[in-house]
Amino acid sequence: MSMSTPQEHLASHPEWLNDWLTRIKALKNLPSLFGMVWAAAPLVLFSSLVCRLLAALIPLAILIVTRVIIDSIYHLTSNHTPLPAAFWWIVSLEFALASLAMIASRLIDFCDGRLADKFTCYINVRIMEHAASLDLVSYEDPRFYDKLERARVQGTDRIGMIQATGRLVQEFITTVSLAASIFIFSPWILFTLILCTLPTFLNETHFAFLGYALNSQQTASRREMEYFRVLGGSKESAKELRLFGLGSFLVDRYRALSHDVHEQTFALARRRLIIGLLFALLGTLGYYGSYAFAIHETVIGVLSLGTLTLLAGAIAGANTNMQAVLGTFSSIAGQALFLTDLMEFFSVKPKVFSKPDAMLVPRPIRRGFEFKNVSFSYPGSSKLILDNINFTLETGERIALVGKNGQGKTTIVKLLTRLYEPTSGQILLDGIDIRDYNLQDLWKEIGVIFQDFMRYELPCSENIAMGRIEERKNSSRIHAAAQKSLADEIIQGLPNHYNQRLGCRFEGGVDLSGGEWQKIALARAYLRDSQLLILDEPTASLDARSEHEVFERFSELTEGKMALLISHRLSTVRMADRIFVLENGKIAEQGPHEQLIKIGGGYAKMFELQAASYR
Repeated sequence: MSMSTPQEHLASHPEWLNDWLTRIKALKNLPSLFGMVWAAAPLVLFSSLVCRLLAALIPLAILIVTRVIIDSIYHLTSNHTPLPAAFWWIVSLEFALASLAMIASRLIDFCDGRLADKFTCYINVRIMEHAASLDLVSYEDPRFYDKLERARVQGTDRIGMIQATGRLVQEFITTVSLAASIFIFSPWILFTLILCTLPTFLNETHFAFLGYALNSQQTASRREMEYFRVLGGSKESAKELRLFGLGSFLVDRYRALSHDVHEQTFALARRRLIIGLLFALLGTLGYYGSYAFAIHETVIGVLSLGTLTLLAGAIAGANTNMQAVLGTFSSIAGQALFLTDLMEFFSVKPKVFSKPDAMLVPRPIRRGFEFKNVSFSYPGSSKLILDNINFTLETGERIALVGKNGQGKTTIVKLLTRLYEPTSGQILLDGIDIRDYNLQDLWKEIGVIFQDFMRYELPCSENIAMGRIEERKNSSRIHAAAQKSLADEIIQGLPNHYNQRLGCRFEGGVDLSGGEWQKIALARAYLRDSQLLILDEPTASLDARSEHEVFERFSELTEGKMALLISHRLSTVRMADRIFVLENGKIAEQGPHEQLIKIGGGYAKMFELQAASYR
């Protein structure tokens, strides 16, 4: 007899059963969510639960008190029986219970609002912290971006689920208390209510699952919509948008995507409305059938007028709360599916990390870095970006990487800084694999400015301080770094100097040219004052004069340090002690500028082509 695998067993189930199994499985996310809620605001959560418990029991208490009041009045008017001695105290008790219910309701709303604020802040911080810990390779995978986007949305949207869970507790306790009072008088009434309410619950849960599936399916389209929306209204795209007449094209693309998404959402909502109405009518039939039965029992003398009042209130309350409990539970079960996205995001672990017993980087570094048979390809791809690279970067040495785009120059930088891990081979620092060093300590000894550097829309001083954020209060070091990068003269010309906010996103900000921004970014590298300085196309936005000034300063500032320079302008790499020419992921030529010119290879040809354009 053959044994089926769990996958085959699951596949053999009907589709509706698979849906239910998926929903039930998703409920495992709830404990993790509530753990986050408790961590975000324990006192607020506890207060909310106490208020909800109180609010859940008050409806039955009011019905019991009302029953006593009505029966007492009935006996007074029909049998001339005196009112109980505590009658007016009982009336006062009903007023007190109603007031307590109102107070509890207001307190619940207050706690919910407070909890929403605290949890939103907590979960956004968690997402930011986790995103910051992940590998750079993750950010180069579109699937990761979909996962990150869903985590951001679902993280903040789940506050409604938390509040729904609080309502579920309250509604469940109210339902149980009212159902118990109904059961005492007639188990059949309770059974009828449950029987007529259950289909509504199954229907709502089914559509909740369909909603999750549709939302996941639409993630890529919604990201593309957001991309076109930003393109249609950003400073970076404004020039080409107008000059090339792209406005209508972007609007049409956004409109088409939006129409498809909305049509899919509307079709599901319409089906949910029609089928939901049919099941809601069934629930209403169950309620009024039970109510009619209670009236009949009162007419024939089985129930008193006060008991009818209690029972009618209990039936109405139980019916409403039973539907609410099932509906809320269905909503929670559906939203638990969305939690899968958040939990999956938190389950992504970085592959680049420090070992438990990681070493500190030598200060000073004595021998430098060495690439030994290093190859690299992106996960899931067999194409080698780097193929068996070997070279050294010794202390006090300046090297330059040149070559066409896509030859692996920036990849070498990312490997050297441990933003990537080699697919094969080793990168050594003073003869020891850099994976044996503490990652954060390694990064402290590296200053790097990439070609696509960040333009932080913050004050000038903080912009520069991003290079070594712990020095953000050290104005003398910030000013010195700005002077080294030639950014100081730009900053002195701004209205508020080093306190001037840059960019145009916020009021009062001043935007800079590409070259001016680049000098700000260079100041960050100089502020870092690290043992290794890496500049990836650092002068791409500078004019010839500024470029010459920057490299004269660069030569002075890297004296006695290791430096790695990437540039397409071969005139700027002449200062390097050695130049490496990359072709097809390999080092095709290496040596000082004069030597490479004498060889007459690829470097000499590229240099001659560039030099000819200036003649």
